[in-house]
Amino acid sequence: MNRQHNSQYQPSTFDRWRPALIAFAILATVIAIGVQQSEANKSNEVTDTSIAVASSLVPVATVPLTRTLESGMQGDDVLRVQQRLKALHFDPGPVDGVFGQNTVQAMWAFEKLVLKVPREQATGVVTQSSWEIMQSDIKFMPRRTADTATHVEVYLPEQVLIVFTNQEPVLITHISSGTGELWCEEVKIDPGEDGNDSTEQISKRICGEAVTPPGIFYFYNRRTGMRETKLGSLYNPVYFNYNIAVHGAILVPLKPASHGCVRIPMSVARYFPALVKYGDRIFVFDGIKEPEQYGSPIPPFDKPDPNYTTLPTVTTLVGAQTTTVTTLVGAPTTTTIKSTSSVSTSTSSSTP
Repeated sequence: MNRQHNSQYQPSTFDRWRPALIAFAILATVIAIGVQQSEANKSNEVTDTSIAVASSLVPVATVPLTRTLESGMQGDDVLRVQQRLKALHFDPGPVDGVFGQNTVQAMWAFEKLVLKVPREQATGVVTQSSWEIMQSDIKFMPRRTADTATHVEVYLPEQVLIVFTNQEPVLITHISSGTGELWCEEVKIDPGEDGNDSTEQISKRICGEAVTPPGIFYFYNRRTGMRETKLGSLYNPVYFNYNIAVHGAILVPLKPASHGCVRIPMSVARYFPALVKYGDRIFVFDGIKEPEQYGSPIPPFDKPDPNYTTLPTVTTLVGAQTTTVTTLVGAPTTTTIKSTSSVSTSTSSSTP
């Protein structure tokens, strides 16, 4: 009886493995949930070169557009477009119902960033379809989390710049960056700018390469007002990579046009310096590799124009006045020096 009683309570193979099977099932469930969460997190990460733009497509306004809007037009519909651009942190200029150049440039940025229009094909025109998208709940997410509360992201393929504060956009603007071409020009340099240690503005002819290097940088210097530099005329420049700065310019076309700086509209440049401070990060994306892969590369340094040299001075006596004439080889201008006796000595040369 005892043997029979004991055999009735002998655990089966399944009973012996039941705790392990339950533990395995729980572990498998946890792993599955973790994988799903991991995949979800990966889907939220920006690993390509596009800008993260999320939209619920929920209209925030229901006012239809009854005509196509473009530069020069006026009206309440233009006013509504400007108000919406402003709410999305684009800068349309004065919100006054007048479709001016500032509104055109704001629409350029919207087309390139949201509608994915190739940068040189933006029109600045507001159509019914673009107005409907503009009225949706659009979110602009930064591609990086910086070690500063405010940081800037520059997207070279789209020619757009965004200023983020606490991961929220405070400014989205159209830009024009370096052409990537070699150039040689006669430039003016103000006192205190690189290449001029004197107290007077100087001129020199130099050559350079118009490159805006991608990478990670920080703002380290700034100037107020219009400045003449090696890279051209810069309004309110905020420097982040040697001579390269974010600055205002009169000409900010749809294609890269600068000597390496990041041009922004003059109206935006009036307050841009107030949005960033010393040490704030700026990430420059080129659409090829991530900024971290570049690090902080320095821009190509300029050099004197090899076809622009100064020959020894020649001293001649004209009338009663001693005149010193310096011949510049490669200079595009003609220099005329007059004496008191109305006799002139001229030297001229043309660029080879």
